Amino acid sequence: MKIVNGRFFSVLLASGILMSTLSGCVDDGSLKSGIYGESGGKSVLLATDDSTDLFVRKVDKLPEDFALGMDASSVLAEENSGVKYYDFKGKEADPFRVLHDSGINYIRLRVWNDPYDANGNGYGGGNNDVKTAVELGKRATENGMKVCVDFHYSDFWSDPKRQHAPKAWEGMSVDEKADALYVFTKESLTQMLDAGIDVGMVQVGNEINNGISGVSMLTYVAKLVKAGSKAVREISALYDKDIKIVVHYANIDNVEDIDGRVSSLRSQEVDYDILGMSYYPFWDCDFERLKKVLSHVKYEYGKDVMLAETSYPYTLQDGDGQGNSVAEKASLVEGYPASVQGQANMIRDTIAAVNEIGAVGVFYWEGTWIPVGPQSSDNSELWEVYGSGWASSFSADYDPQDAGLYYGGCSWENQALFDFNGHPLDSLNVYKYLWTGHKTELKVEDVPIIRLSFPCGGEIKLPEEVDVIYNDNSVSEKVPVTWNEEQLKNIDVTKESVTTVKGKITDDVSVTCYIKITSDNYVDNPSFEEPDKSMWKISHSGAANPCDYQDKVDDAHTGTNSFHFWSESDMDFSIQQVITNLSPGTYKLTAYAQGGDMDGLSSKLELYAISGDKEQTKDFMVTSWAEWKQPTIDKIEVTDGTVIIGVRAKCNGGSWGTVDDFSLTKVN
Repeated sequence: MKIVNGRFFSVLLASGILMSTLSGCVDDGSLKSGIYGESGGKSVLLATDDSTDLFVRKVDKLPEDFALGMDASSVLAEENSGVKYYDFKGKEADPFRVLHDSGINYIRLRVWNDPYDANGNGYGGGNNDVKTAVELGKRATENGMKVCVDFHYSDFWSDPKRQHAPKAWEGMSVDEKADALYVFTKESLTQMLDAGIDVGMVQVGNEINNGISGVSMLTYVAKLVKAGSKAVREISALYDKDIKIVVHYANIDNVEDIDGRVSSLRSQEVDYDILGMSYYPFWDCDFERLKKVLSHVKYEYGKDVMLAETSYPYTLQDGDGQGNSVAEKASLVEGYPASVQGQANMIRDTIAAVNEIGAVGVFYWEGTWIPVGPQSSDNSELWEVYGSGWASSFSADYDPQDAGLYYGGCSWENQALFDFNGHPLDSLNVYKYLWTGHKTELKVEDVPIIRLSFPCGGEIKLPEEVDVIYNDNSVSEKVPVTWNEEQLKNIDVTKESVTTVKGKITDDVSVTCYIKITSDNYVDNPSFEEPDKSMWKISHSGAANPCDYQDKVDDAHTGTNSFHFWSESDMDFSIQQVITNLSPGTYKLTAYAQGGDMDGLSSKLELYAISGDKEQTKDFMVTSWAEWKQPTIDKIEVTDGTVIIGVRAKCNGGSWGTVDDFSLTKVN
């Protein structure tokens, strides 16, 4: 027996059997994983699934037609690179069949206009042209799933920081681009529908917060979206199809920004059905704010809403040697470990949250994008030839400042719903258990991060009890822990250091405490949390307001505040502080910074310290959001009691970032 989109649930009700969440109990009292119901006052085992070691809480009042979507745009490039996918029995299988059988009912496919250079070399990221979308869309349809077509209207990635026009549209006026977009949309959809693809949704643009096809003015953006919308409506009528039109934004936690853009769509009378949002819980807001933003759009503007993208890691391991977008435990959402069960809990809870406010669906982003070879191997040839990495070197002629500099493998494989070798994870089964729930043996799933700081010369005292997270997503307090006494004894508390001590909760469950021995930090208001910031001096040139203090937890290293920089044009800036009354000795200076879109050839960032007539500097470069760099100057000799510390930069236009957590400590 199978449950697909709640149909089995409906049949059971008609047969007089009342479904329950899965109690996991059979008559002999043993625990058996399966689907249970109630008939005549007795518990009835309806179906078993002994292979699934997964706890799923039922989602109340989830509609049968709720879109449970999966972006699978990279499947063809993966398979061309030699990747094989398997089913839950370990047999090689079409991933679209595996997705369908696990409860997925919608496949999302991105479409780029011309993701190839003049010699026919693909830019990577799946090389997702219309031909690729047709091939993948046919497989999705053959396996019983609808398709959401995600037009980027670009030759490569489009998102809030880049909206490049297709090469063929360069130099066109807005009206000419609107005409070209209309024709491209209509011709592309015609190919797909003629191929028998069951298109249910079309995205007119991808994360268009800051524009579309090289156009950023809101009235012009509206004109392009209207052109795409018109094409979809005409094709829908011609083929007698009910195809929903989606407008897609990111930055869901910035309700004012979203409100302004959706308001512009209304004032420009843009025709669309669904407002789609990206929601990445490790980057974006919590569930309460998520529901608030979606509810506002739904009821203020009378539009359906959905999550067009979301994901969560099941591991922090790197599968292809290229690093991951989420790679540290500190980046995770509290209560949701990077485990198969943690991933399943996040998927379930995200769906439950948006279902509460009447959303129409949730699409998981790239659940099939896995490594094309072992981490120890050089897989660059496969990425280059078949486009299975996020970008190839050939993308440099189209996107030289990002893809052209940082091309390579995939940074998302630890968030897939297949393991590194193509086998489906138990977390994929969360989709078919949303209507019924599923229970398994209760066990400790994870222990939250424990980070403690102690002053030099002080006593180290670790907690006797710690919190743990169970696989049903409950948190229990007052669980005893036994620490490694030998590791504790070997910590030198007389000087700065960072170390770890291992502990045990049970024989199978361990915990790590990260211990930092700190000296006094002589920087005043080092992380900008205090209202008085007069101790800091900011200088800048080349832009009107490139720098400010920002209260935004997502951009801060610790706390909520940081020093923020951004400008459309080239800029220079510095932020510094004069520190006095220091005792003579050797000091160490550190700071943290993150950001992106910085040209490594013409831009420069440096940490600096001036003591007496000597200046010391440490060059560094920011590369991506939340990838924190920690430049350090180790030996600053102070003889007169004064040192000037700071960060200075020369930046290209469009680059951005934050600086946070300065630290000046005495070494000896």
